[in-house]
Amino acid sequence: MSIFDEISQKLQRADGEAVAALVHRAAAEYPPEDILAKGLLSGMNTVGEKFRKNEIFVPEVLLVSRAMKAGMDALRPYFPAGDIPSLGTVVLGTVKGDFHDIGKELVKIMLEGKGLRVIDLGMDVPAETFVRAAKENSAQVICCSSLLSSGVKEVKKTVALCKKAGIRDNVKIMIGGAPITDSFCREIGADAYTSNAADCAEKALAFCAG
Repeated sequence: MSIFDEISQKLQRADGEAVAALVHRAAAEYPPEDILAKGLLSGMNTVGEKFRKNEIFVPEVLLVSRAMKAGMDALRPYFPAGDIPSLGTVVLGTVKGDFHDIGKELVKIMLEGKGLRVIDLGMDVPAETFVRAAKENSAQVICCSSLLSSGVKEVKKTVALCKKAGIRDNVKIMIGGAPITDSFCREIGADAYTSNAADCAEKALAFCAG
């Protein structure tokens, strides 16, 4: 078994201490880019696939995310200036008037597991804040979460404000949550609706890759 496979397996088992130790060991022989892609991100891809198939559940994913953080923290010093490269930037938040957090956190874990930089705006986020954060961070994707039916108006407003701000051609808008549907997505002119965190991450990565 390669050390990359070992990192991947320990990550899937949420053993952060072992993941960090293996990262340091691997760094003596391999470029950090390989450790990131073949070890950490590969492991997170497997976790995402298992989550999509309901083979693992929210508590396990949250534990894995801690192990992933331990691995990333261990790997960071091996990159020039301690800067881990990202494959794109995503602005993420739960819309204004909605204080649900679990779904957003799962999406964040899956996005970061794909190697994407996530600007997490938290909960109760106004449309204006999504747009401002996307401009300030040159984001390729905005992800809006709404678990309440009252939040759909804010989702629609975000799309409209992106057009008004002149960034609509440069940013993809993804939406999700209990009251959101694919038909609503098409109706308001958003780019994608996904029903789960794993699919959201896959789609966001594809958007960032162009």
